[in-house]
Amino acid sequence: MSDYETLEITRDGSVMTIALNRPEKMNTFNTVLRREIARAAIEADLDKSVRAVILTGNGRAFSAGADLSDGDGMADGKAVESDLNFEYKPGVLAIHNSSKPWIAVINGPCAGIAYSYAMACDLACMGESSYLYQPFSAIGLVPDGGATWLIPRLVGTKRAYELMALGEKLSAEKAMAMGMVNRVFPDETLREDGLAYAQEVAERSPLALSYTKTAVNFGQTHNLDETISKEAALQSICIDSEDAKNAVISFFNKQKPVWKGR
Repeated sequence: MSDYETLEITRDGSVMTIALNRPEKMNTFNTVLRREIARAAIEADLDKSVRAVILTGNGRAFSAGADLSDGDGMADGKAVESDLNFEYKPGVLAIHNSSKPWIAVINGPCAGIAYSYAMACDLACMGESSYLYQPFSAIGLVPDGGATWLIPRLVGTKRAYELMALGEKLSAEKAMAMGMVNRVFPDETLREDGLAYAQEVAERSPLALSYTKTAVNFGQTHNLDETISKEAALQSICIDSEDAKNAVISFFNKQKPVWKGR
């Protein structure tokens, strides 16, 4: 991986952790961070030794959103539109479109644009005291970074609109009950528990993980007929793969399969 100014990249076996690393600024997104996260996501996707990616924050916050001291709070409409399209969007899309499973490990507050990065991940864990927050209506703005696409698909249109309109600070417990996160862990062991969860995911077939993500995302924007056909095409690829053949042999030999991703 490249050197990064605003990210800390670590590896634990086949799991890569990308930690937002501006703790003194509560990991708010400045120009450098929003560009670096897009680059890191692409590099992680290209690294064949990586089978799962964790997105988290160093310090007491996942992220408090945009860094208003970086100019976002004083920029005019056209400048903000440009930033959202050409700097924020590439990072959110790189996570959502990645062939690898991404796991958001949300510590402390996750607010504003950071909410979108977290919800773009395929799975999510939160610390017991962590919360999700859409502050936009309180400051006369609209949710951005894909929030109005991502959140309704998780909780439904009415609940999503309520979260955005009222700006509720959504607790970990309530977020899990609403289907926005998969696990809630104690604050003091969140990073370790999140890593263990990611490692459990990474132990599965990389082809199955990748193509399952493809099928799930496809199904969100296509009808049942088209989705069944998409699944059939992906299943054809998997059935003919070396991994599937080895998995059958391993099953009968009562051995754990060794995945090669092909």
